[in-house]
Amino acid sequence: MESWIRVVILVACMLPMLVECRVRHYKFDVVMKNTSRLCSHKPIVTVNGQFPGPTLYAREGDTVLVKVDNHVKYNVSIHWHGIRQLRTGWADGPAYITQCPIPTGQSYVYNFTITGQRGTLLWHAHILWLRATVHGAIVVLPKLGVPYPFPTPHKEVVVILAEWWKSDTEAVINEALKSGLAPNVSDAHTINGHPGPISNCSSQGGFKLSVESGKSYMLRIINAALNEELFFKIAGHKLTVVEVDATYVKPFKIDSIVIGPGQTTNVIVTADQGSGKYMVAASPFMDSPITVDNMTATATLHYSGTLTSAQTTLTTPPAQNATPVANNFINSLKSLNSKKYPAKVPQKIDHSLFFTVGLGINPCPTCKAGNGSRVVAGINNVTFVMPTTALLQAHYFNKKGVFTTDFPGNPPSVFNYTGAPPKSLATTNGTKLYRLSYNSTVQLVLQDTGIISPENHPIHLHGFNFFVVGRGVGNFNPKQDPKNFNLVDPVERNTVGVPSGGWTAIRFQADNPGVWFMHCHLEVHTTWGLKMAFLVNNGKGPNESLIPPPSDLPKC
Repeated sequence: MESWIRVVILVACMLPMLVECRVRHYKFDVVMKNTSRLCSHKPIVTVNGQFPGPTLYAREGDTVLVKVDNHVKYNVSIHWHGIRQLRTGWADGPAYITQCPIPTGQSYVYNFTITGQRGTLLWHAHILWLRATVHGAIVVLPKLGVPYPFPTPHKEVVVILAEWWKSDTEAVINEALKSGLAPNVSDAHTINGHPGPISNCSSQGGFKLSVESGKSYMLRIINAALNEELFFKIAGHKLTVVEVDATYVKPFKIDSIVIGPGQTTNVIVTADQGSGKYMVAASPFMDSPITVDNMTATATLHYSGTLTSAQTTLTTPPAQNATPVANNFINSLKSLNSKKYPAKVPQKIDHSLFFTVGLGINPCPTCKAGNGSRVVAGINNVTFVMPTTALLQAHYFNKKGVFTTDFPGNPPSVFNYTGAPPKSLATTNGTKLYRLSYNSTVQLVLQDTGIISPENHPIHLHGFNFFVVGRGVGNFNPKQDPKNFNLVDPVERNTVGVPSGGWTAIRFQADNPGVWFMHCHLEVHTTWGLKMAFLVNNGKGPNESLIPPPSDLPKC
């Protein structure tokens, strides 16, 4: 193909509103970039020198090819968070789970097709703590000619929420691992890369959302923070929620939303105030006695024709421990469940699983700050040990000794999960997977524990969407609680918050062969071992089987 023709096609594919393209090509150069925030400077790892990184646009049904070139000292891998990756687990991205990471000076092409999905997702680094700055939006538009199931907004805007450390984030977690204690919290939250005006650092402004009176705007809100759930609200304006995690919901109006790391929420904002400037606020949600970054990130919703010098109408963010505000949002979420977008909730269950998620304490002779102990985390009392060979490769090539398939389907010992802790707070270590037959159905109850402290855990499952059929406080009651499950129009997600001192029940169908990571999306908990993986067997024939690995798959 003539090079100029290739350029024309590439440029056309980058303009998603104009043409329908079957293949979208992107180039991600992972490079260091000197960056200033909070009146201090540091080099950060970025994609294409941008923080946040570039938005990846595609349409439902498109094939996406992203060539990632690694120019930094760290090994790198990129996860396309929420993309189903049907039969293409090699492109999912978590290091040592579906691929070995991309070494310095090398590249890898992520090749996947977006099947049956449309909406807002995100991409981010999936190794070390690099996703602090290596992240961006994925916008999957409906197929050409297919409308939204709500009035088309005048404009769409990506809004990425994140955290910022003045220190190097790799140094932050390395120091914590050495000590055995929790890492330092971030110094600020950000909205599209900016914390907003900070009182002791007036030189840095914030993100400005320009609007025209009377028009509606769809905000594609993404929480790319490492460790914190966030409230989001706009002074003087209601938010009409229309989608979460790239699945449509029954629209509802609300003042504040809560959004966990890895989650997305699309809201419609109508510019119905005539004129003025209005504060946009992202603030932490933590309803346990755990230290978080208490800084509120701010931006401005700015009506056209309003002077820059005009006073900004302020808003008070929800209290940090405002559980009722969070529950008001979470309990309002219901699948659209229309004829075109039905909620296909599994009604019969093949695997009924019960997983505790929480913390523990293990011996660590070198951890002086922790008095010879370290904080760990686990699922069903198993602290996951990362392999040195990617699990998917070990599975595909039948390599022995990398993992076992004896992950427990229930806690090894029963105790009062949200009450008094057991005598031993120690966990077991292992690289254990849970095997599922192709197309089998799973009900998984995720139970928080009070060991050290109860805490809200945003749990992400790779390779699948799931239905959130129930949630509650205290210990799950297997006899009573399922009677209240919503099996008609529960919200469909890829990341769900397990409430502090409570439980969440999800259902999904294992229709995607491969090895699929499931972990807490609080990066500190993932680092501590709150993770596991499902191994889904191939079905019958090539259309129900994992495709062979690509030739450029990185080697360990």
